Amino acid sequence: MLLKMLRAKLHRATITDACVDYVGSVTIDRALMEAADLKAGECVLVADLANGERFETYVMEGAPGSGTICINGAAARLVDVGDQVIIMAFGYVPIEQAEAVKPRIVLVDGTNRPLSRP
Repeated sequence: MLLKMLRAKLHRATITDACVDYVGSVTIDRALMEAADLKAGECVLVADLANGERFETYVMEGAPGSGTICINGAAARLVDVGDQVIIMAFGYVPIEQAEAVKPRIVLVDGTNRPLSRP
């Protein structure tokens, strides 16, 4: 049996832009992607702390050091610039290995700069 486990998380990232006129995705500052070990094209779950919306999309690389968290496409209608979100990536592991999974969690400040990794 495989279990779906949290493997990476950006916690309390702030939405910097929302662009409905795009095919769809979330653009994330490349430095934040590296800190959380997120990959371009990877499926992520986004949870908006302001309104409770949750949606899946995929990651696109943004300029490193820019602090960009931009929700693109139809999901842009689910957020407001300034909302804080949690961006989560999951992976499947055999049940026997589940206890060994240690997710990479990156806490960020109000300008989307990494604070720490608990």
